[in-house]
Formats: sequence, C-alpha cells, structure tokens
Amino acid sequence: MCRNIRPLHNFDPPATDQEARDAALQYVRKISGSTTPSRANEEAFERAVDAVTAATVRLLDELVTTAPPKDREREAEKRRARAAQRYAA
Repeated sequence: MCRNIRPLHNFDPPATDQEARDAALQYVRKISGSTTPSRANEEAFERAVDAVTAATVRLLDELVTTAPPKDREREAEKRRARAAQRYAA
C-alpha cells in the first residue's frame, strides 16, 4: 500500500469526505503510475478517483467495530516517532 494512504476507520472524529478523496487520489495515482494524467486520460482518471472515493466512503460507513475510536493526534504522534526512529540513522 502507498505510504501516503492512512487508515481512516475508527477515528474520533471520523474521517471526512476530503480524506477519503485524498486516499482515493493516492490509490489511483499509484495504480496508474502517474501523478498527473495526460489530457487524453484526465477524464478517466477523475472518474476513477470519484468511483474509489464513493467506494471508500461506503466502506467506512458500513464497517463496524467494538473497539474504542482511536485518537487522531495520538496516532499522528506514533507515526512521527516511528519516522524519527527510522530516519535517525
């Protein structure tokens, strides 16, 4: 999975539609192999992003869990600590 795509399920506050779209954009960029589509492929690229966004939002709405929601800031701190340790060398 692309490193820039973050888990979106079970957070307080819940993931926004923009976060779902950002993840979808990263996914489509990854599988298409380009960050910016050519003009010929721009429409197909945008349709794919829209479709993946819709699927992501639907999935997040339908997932259930008994675990307590994770705190966004605490999870971000954990990611920063792991990155600092990884790149300290």
